[in-house]
Amino acid sequence: MDWGKVIFIFFILMSLTSTIGFLYEQNVIMLFIAAGVNMLSTILKVGVRNYMSSEIMAASLVADLHLIPAFIYMQAFNDIAVAVALALGALAANIVSIVFVVVESVKNYNNYS
Repeated sequence: MDWGKVIFIFFILMSLTSTIGFLYEQNVIMLFIAAGVNMLSTILKVGVRNYMSSEIMAASLVADLHLIPAFIYMQAFNDIAVAVALALGALAANIVSIVFVVVESVKNYNNYS
């Protein structure tokens, strides 16, 4: 088992689920957790050189650039509607990231078969 890949995929899934958690319970702490986990996930993607690493990194950056302004809007302006709208964009980016990881895993599986 490749523990590096386990941790990598764990944080990608954690980014997705924590964003969903914020959309379910719309408070600033959940949004902070979602943004923090997503930024950690992005940091883990730096330096990865896989088949679709550029696409996965781009999707993660898109999610970061949705969650950080969402946190600012919620904290500074108390505007939950804008924060939720931005979090939905981050959710879409995280889903795309998961799809890219699945495509990469299938490609790697076919290469080893």
